[in-house]
Amino acid sequence: MNKILLVEDELHVADLIKQCLEEEGYEVTHVDDGLKGIDLLKNESFNLIILDILLPKMNGLEVCKEIRKMNYQENIPILILTALGSAENIVLGLDSGADDYLSKPFKLIELKARIRNLLKRSEYFDHSSVKLQNDTYKFADLEVNDYTKVVTRAGEEISLTSTEYRLLLEFIKNPTKVINRSDLLDNVWGINYEIGTNVVDVYVNYLRKKIEKEGSKKLIHTVTGMGYVLKDE
Repeated sequence: MNKILLVEDELHVADLIKQCLEEEGYEVTHVDDGLKGIDLLKNESFNLIILDILLPKMNGLEVCKEIRKMNYQENIPILILTALGSAENIVLGLDSGADDYLSKPFKLIELKARIRNLLKRSEYFDHSSVKLQNDTYKFADLEVNDYTKVVTRAGEEISLTSTEYRLLLEFIKNPTKVINRSDLLDNVWGINYEIGTNVVDVYVNYLRKKIEKEGSKKLIHTVTGMGYVLKDE
């Protein structure tokens, strides 16, 4: 059974979400402020976190950043709920380490779809699951082992978030192919985001900073008006 931590201070919203998800077979633990969420994560493990932004004591963005600092929790999927639905605020949430967002008010059917997608995408972090193959992708001096989820460049290991990893995997599985933003959204996030948000651009920049450190050759190139391509030149 997947365990979900719900951090939401509006009790009527929390009750509605908790009831809905428990009916779907999830085990839901609810806390009503950010500090309680952090304290709980120090002692318990969860498969996913649903996190409101406007929280007492510690807001959701701060909570998200703290979670990403926890080595044993750094890859847990985080879905942010926000009443601040502008593109800028959404990107701010993703910039804090969230994997997905949902603007309030939202439909429960969409919430359930987002949760299913995030859990599916994060399955490779469940080390108890059986791996049937050991796929390794290489491009130039970059290597991705999709069995161990280890990424290296020139032999040096690189730490990526779950979203950054999926994005890199999409590129390295399709070297030299120009991939547009719409396809990246579908294949990496699995949900159609609002057209006009720059989620892809934000995460490509995150990825570049990690795999294209000073002195190393640029691998991810922008193709103006079309998208991005992984190429060695």
